[in-house]
Amino acid sequence: MRFGPAGYPQKSKDPKDALNIIEDMGLDALEMEFVRGARISEAKAKEIGAIAAEKNIRLSAHAPYFVSFNSDTPETREKSVTWVIDTVRAAHNLGAYIVVIHAASYGKEPSKATDSVITGLNRCREIMDRENIKDVILGLETMGRPATWGTLKEISEVMDSIDGIRPVLDVAHVHARERGCLRTEKDMFDLTEEFFSMAGDRPHFHISCIQYTSKGEKMHLPLSASDPDMSLLANVLNDRPEDCTFICESPLQEEDAVVFRNMFKRFARENID
Repeated sequence: MRFGPAGYPQKSKDPKDALNIIEDMGLDALEMEFVRGARISEAKAKEIGAIAAEKNIRLSAHAPYFVSFNSDTPETREKSVTWVIDTVRAAHNLGAYIVVIHAASYGKEPSKATDSVITGLNRCREIMDRENIKDVILGLETMGRPATWGTLKEISEVMDSIDGIRPVLDVAHVHARERGCLRTEKDMFDLTEEFFSMAGDRPHFHISCIQYTSKGEKMHLPLSASDPDMSLLANVLNDRPEDCTFICESPLQEEDAVVFRNMFKRFARENID
């Protein structure tokens, strides 16, 4: 299991310093946040990737927030392919294994959203195949508002149509979307069992606590908020054999990544020893 922040640590001065801080904190994952556009040169990406590999820090990447394959505007659908592919190219140069995508809103035609996501991602896969990019997974994130496309069931339908797609389980988003559904270890067990059946050999998680309303997600919260209680997730996953990556999206992303890591009994024992 690997643990790390969403984005560079807040006190870091540059990418190398960020990776040093992550290593010094005993973390071994980092999600590169290209949420406003993947503007990074090939040379710079390869430099960062080489440092991360040397430090055994697993990299992932997050595509821009403005991707929407079911937009009411054809121009946005077209640009969404470009935004995803720009992130895929950056991930490939970084050596990042997955690109996390907020795929769509339901828009004016909710019934067509899944088909629109399939159409958009098929175009992305065609470009990836032409460019011989075979080392990057397209990860579809579970979303936190009922008005936004992205349940595990919907993601599964896309996976049935396109190769190289995996779910990204944002636990807090599921909790918010269903207005506080993750209250017990059984709740967490049932959710993760569904997820693991789809997730392949390297399951990718986003973790945090969350504030929500009747409309779903409002804002991410530190793990100390205990809504949902992330220790329930750690208890359920403690003895799982999968090679999981946990990316912390709390406002205290690197500190809470350590907090979550230490919720696992194996890491708690190591710290005591």
